[in-house]
Amino acid sequence: MYNYCINAPSGFDADFIHLQATDIGLCTLAFVNEKKEPVKSNRLISEAISALENYFAGQGKIFRLKLDVIGTDFQKKVWSELQKILFGETWSYKQLALAIGSANYCRAVGAANGKNPISIIVPCHRVIGSDQRLVRYAGGLKTKQWLLEHEKKIWQAD
Repeated sequence: MYNYCINAPSGFDADFIHLQATDIGLCTLAFVNEKKEPVKSNRLISEAISALENYFAGQGKIFRLKLDVIGTDFQKKVWSELQKILFGETWSYKQLALAIGSANYCRAVGAANGKNPISIIVPCHRVIGSDQRLVRYAGGLKTKQWLLEHEKKIWQAD
């Protein structure tokens, strides 16, 4: 396992973004307040850092990174669908449930969304309540708001 921490942008609830990768792909992007010492880095961590730097600088809208996620088949289905939510867009949990053919499983979709191990890259922050309110985000609602405003600003500039 490879580990690395980068500074989170000002305005996030957390101070650092912790990245983990295997030899296969990125497996974790989490928000932490204590910097974890790098065990060692690899090419996949370097690619993720570069992609995040571009994203935060407003130059990257699509992440093309190899992922190595562990989850149930249902969770993986939800996480795969999350990657179809375009930059600058938001979906409700109901829309996400409909998109995977599970209209009656909004809560299960919400639970899978909450278990997403690779925040930002797998854009669970783009899922909001049906009333358009920001709800539930592992990185904190302040971070979720920052990400959505950042994407909206860049999307509108194009």
